[in-house]
Amino acid sequence: MSMTVVVTRNVATRVRGFLASSMLELAPGVYSAPYLSPAVRERIWAVLDDWFVAEQEASVVMVWHDAKMPGGQNVRVLGLPPVELLELDGLIVTRRH
Repeated sequence: MSMTVVVTRNVATRVRGFLASSMLELAPGVYSAPYLSPAVRERIWAVLDDWFVAEQEASVVMVWHDAKMPGGQNVRVLGLPPVELLELDGLIVTRRH
């Protein structure tokens, strides 16, 4: 289990309500859960992914601790901008496609 953070932009009310029902809303569109299991995180992401087809000009970013990834964190993105974390000469950088 590890800290998970989700940041949303321009999402529908039902997305915000869903996230608020499973995570703490720290600020408008910013959600966190300190002890989210990988299985629960995957279920939350599956719902967000399914619902995202109805969104327009929206984005969702999920970040969590992952020791196997550069910088010790992993990221998933729906919408723009799609990003990927990479290690470049010992630095963690964000690559946008």
